[in-house]
Amino acid sequence: MSTPMETHGTFSWTELMTTNVAAAKDFYGKLLGWQFRDMDMGKMIYTVVGAGGREMGGIMAMPPDAPKGMPPMWGSYITVNDVDAVAGKVTALGGKVLMPPTDIPTIGRFSVIQDPQGATISLITYLKR
Repeated sequence: MSTPMETHGTFSWTELMTTNVAAAKDFYGKLLGWQFRDMDMGKMIYTVVGAGGREMGGIMAMPPDAPKGMPPMWGSYITVNDVDAVAGKVTALGGKVLMPPTDIPTIGRFSVIQDPQGATISLITYLKR
């Protein structure tokens, strides 16, 4: 049986960028019973979110280069078989590639795209384990 991290076209991860990670963990932990595991990523601490014994998302601080006044936001990742190939089709279909395919060490490769209506989403190809 394949998992969302192995199935092309499946939502597989969600991520919160926020101005206050501790407050977000407190809120969602109390509201939804989520569990958290902090990972030192060198330049930042990334918090992995779990529910029901399954890791399904993350929380991270707003990057220092984020536009001034940018509000906290959730983003979703869709698994694709080949992020470079899929990102290569975006422009021809009327969308934009906002971040070209980029490696995430030990995780895989991702890209941020915008559809023709202006909605953004991240595509990801996970490393084979």
